[in-house]
Amino acid sequence: MNSLVVAALLLVLLAVSYQVGLSRSRAVATGSTLKMHSRPNYHGMMVALWCLIPAALILLAWLFFGDNIERSYTLSLLPPEVVNSDPNQLRDVLRRVEQISTGYGVVGDSQPYENAAGQALQEFRLLTFWSIVAAAAAVGIIGLLAMRARIAPRLRARNEFETIIKFLLAVCSGIAILTTVGIVASLLREALRFFTFISPIDFFFGTVWSPRFAATASGDYGQYGLLPLLWGTLMVASIAMMVAIPLGLMSAIYLAEYAPRKVRAVAKPMIEILAGIPSVIYGFFALVTLGPALSALGDMIGVPIRATSALTAGIAMGIMIIPFVSSLSDDIITQVPRAMRDGSLGMGATKSETIKRVILPAALPGIVGAFLLAVSKAFGETMIVVLAAGNAPILRFNPFDATSTVTVSIVNQLTGDTNFASPQSLVAFALGLTLFVMTLGLNVIALYVVRKYREQYE
Repeated sequence: MNSLVVAALLLVLLAVSYQVGLSRSRAVATGSTLKMHSRPNYHGMMVALWCLIPAALILLAWLFFGDNIERSYTLSLLPPEVVNSDPNQLRDVLRRVEQISTGYGVVGDSQPYENAAGQALQEFRLLTFWSIVAAAAAVGIIGLLAMRARIAPRLRARNEFETIIKFLLAVCSGIAILTTVGIVASLLREALRFFTFISPIDFFFGTVWSPRFAATASGDYGQYGLLPLLWGTLMVASIAMMVAIPLGLMSAIYLAEYAPRKVRAVAKPMIEILAGIPSVIYGFFALVTLGPALSALGDMIGVPIRATSALTAGIAMGIMIIPFVSSLSDDIITQVPRAMRDGSLGMGATKSETIKRVILPAALPGIVGAFLLAVSKAFGETMIVVLAAGNAPILRFNPFDATSTVTVSIVNQLTGDTNFASPQSLVAFALGLTLFVMTLGLNVIALYVVRKYREQYE
């Protein structure tokens, strides 16, 4: 379906219906002695909703069921012996017909029935597209006319509009909740399948990570100890926070309390730009520049530091999450009431004493919430540790050596052809569920702390 045509249709229906409702309500208000219950803009928005929602439902219905309809139509164009053939052969034929219908062509010679089916499918798509567009426009116009006829002085358009908006907001909230529940359910289901192969005790308390991608005749799938990955994740995240917390907090204090307005207007957006850089760029930076620099520094002071290590990945990750700590802490510090600053300064305290003894204690709950949100971001980071940590899932306590994390192992286990029927693939879901529980716990704590801060100063 052509997205541009659909968007243009919806925008035209929205603009026309709103203007029709606005004009009609003003005309009714002018020609009636009764006072209008709702303002003209509410009548216009109600007409727009009655026009837009039915049209959008038609388009969504085709979006969900159109592929199945096209597949059924394509199968009806193929010979019976092809339809009843091997599923892999049928899949190849359908793909070739799809390529012919899009005009890209196929590799090699195509069969006559494939060319005929591709041409018919192309015509069918064109016909159905414009039929759906016409149906959506017709349903929208019917809704427009029906709502326009209802406009009267006593019509509670504002109440109806707010009720519809509340319903739509509830639907959006429900979709968000159901999405989270669906993610957790899918992870939990596949993780339980993994634990039918590997004992949960061996997984959660094992110290060796050595999955085997081909089970032996005796059913030996390897060792799936989580502790090396969990320790690597905690070590990299700890290094990242040791970099991000001091730099982010100090920059937030400077921007909020010391920086002139012009400096703040330039420095704050530049710091926040770091959050917009893709994590893979930080990974390249750590791999090409930061890692060799740390290795050379280690050679100078006589300490062996690998170019790909927990230290390299942690520093790069810390640089990446500085904006999360800095921006959130800056916003929280600036929300501390001005009266608290003035009271401290009026009692004779210096600027630094006021920050240390008044502002930071008052903003501490919010700052702690910012720290916890940054930690959850560090736990879930993937590309930096894939490129810069060294991918060595061994239980080591030296940050100068290579390590691995939970996210790296998920990438490794799902790379290549997977059938999701063996523990080598299913372990990714167990790792994902573990990481989800960890980050969920941190987010819950952070939200609780931030909510406590907001209740205190709102």
